[in-house]
Amino acid sequence: MQQNDTPRQANSDAKRRRKAKDEGSGKPNGFDEVMQVDIDRLIRQSQQEANGETQHEQVVLPERFSEIEVDISELSSTGDGLGLSADGRHVYVVPFTVPGDKALVKVVRHHPPLNYSMTDFIKVLSPGPQRNDAGIGCKYFGQCSGCQLQMLSYEDQLAHKKRIVEKAYANFSGLIPEMIPAVDETFGSPLQYGYRTKLTPHFLAPGGGRRRKAPRDQSVPVEVPPIGYTFKNRKMDMDIEDCPLGTDIVRRGLKTERKRVADNIQKYTKGATLLMRESTIRIPKDRADTNAPAEEQIEPQPDAKGRTAESGDVIRVEKENYIQEKRCVTDHNATSIEYIDDYIFTNKAGAFFQNNNSILSGFTEYIRQHALPPDNEQDPKPIKYLLDAYSGSGLFTITLSPLFKSSLGVDVDPHSIASARDNARDNNLPNTGFAANDAATLFKDVPYPPDQTLLVIDPPRKGCSEDFLRQLLQFGPRRVVYVSCNVHTQARDVAVMVNGDANIRYDIESIRGFDFFPQTGHVEGVAILNKAHINKDV
Repeated sequence: MQQNDTPRQANSDAKRRRKAKDEGSGKPNGFDEVMQVDIDRLIRQSQQEANGETQHEQVVLPERFSEIEVDISELSSTGDGLGLSADGRHVYVVPFTVPGDKALVKVVRHHPPLNYSMTDFIKVLSPGPQRNDAGIGCKYFGQCSGCQLQMLSYEDQLAHKKRIVEKAYANFSGLIPEMIPAVDETFGSPLQYGYRTKLTPHFLAPGGGRRRKAPRDQSVPVEVPPIGYTFKNRKMDMDIEDCPLGTDIVRRGLKTERKRVADNIQKYTKGATLLMRESTIRIPKDRADTNAPAEEQIEPQPDAKGRTAESGDVIRVEKENYIQEKRCVTDHNATSIEYIDDYIFTNKAGAFFQNNNSILSGFTEYIRQHALPPDNEQDPKPIKYLLDAYSGSGLFTITLSPLFKSSLGVDVDPHSIASARDNARDNNLPNTGFAANDAATLFKDVPYPPDQTLLVIDPPRKGCSEDFLRQLLQFGPRRVVYVSCNVHTQARDVAVMVNGDANIRYDIESIRGFDFFPQTGHVEGVAILNKAHINKDV
């Protein structure tokens, strides 16, 4: 594991960042505290290696938009390469690079009070030992902001994401190392490309901007704006004709939707965000048209802008007992269908649901295997109740429900709860209920005894509120499974549970990362915690 900050060092860096803000520099656009911690540590390590020699003169920075050569020292937790200036007191943030690369870059923005500069990647002058350009699977890589790690082998991507989790707990929990178990190897995705079941490219209004302000001259042809994602480090959109991270049906749907927008562009007065969401149905072979083509285009009825609930694309795959038919849903309010093993889930297409179906079978099986402690059956009061906070449409409540006498999912969104109830019914789970309620007050009327309850939490990126964590400690469930799309806020929240209060605290049993988004710097985290015995006589 890499050397991490001590609490004193972290506090010193935090004070310096606050001082920079107080002096009027503020936080730059795109400021990332996670990246800043990596930058501070790299500079401090460089100064220590220089035998503590302190240099007081001001760092001389290159002119903006000049081209310089940078040697990359490490890969940050955000997926960007970090390279030191010659004097070791300033860092250049270089996307699309790996340690050991010597890169030609263009300096874009300086942030002197925070000791770093943002750069645009131009090219690699000499590659580092981990660089694997042969593995790059997208022609837009190196410009598009969507992916960061295509130049790394998948084995190296998984190792990097393990380090992200380790650094998150070392730098953001405040816990002493003895309280943090060794992080397990990252759980890989079966698919590294072609896995995304949802894409949401966007475009600005024809003529520029989010909305066209002046009436359009009907005699002048309308130019189709770029349809895709933003350039890395720029507030500009780039045209993306195809995204190899998408599943086959989503990629076909993208082509169809791009053509529809182009054919109807004169009808748009403002920009839009498109939706391509995979939807799957299974048709028993005795009811399926086995002579239907594997791929076809259906002509749905469009609205005034050519929009339909689906793109019209269909892909059929023959399985042992059924025909699997995939469509691309394009209406946020339409219904999409997804299978995880034999569980069926229906949702509003625009609502949240995990976007990598290929990993969901292994992921939910891992959660099932760790939902109950190993000696649960021998316990005189075993865990037999499930409480699922932030339940959404019921992913964990439903896939875990067969293990429990009774299960309850709670979510603030009534639409998600409506989908969850439909999903419980469709999966024939009578012992499973759902309630629309703010997760911050969900413990008020819990019908389960805490010592026999497993709590599953899967909050948004910002993590749990202080009020929620306070209520969690007051309720005191026997075991907690904390799933997170942001391991840094997860580390912060887990520390609150570990430190506890006068009556309740938790021990961390295990921590593991899951690679839901290969080729990107993102990693999901799963932490398992158990209520600890507090000896009040000590």
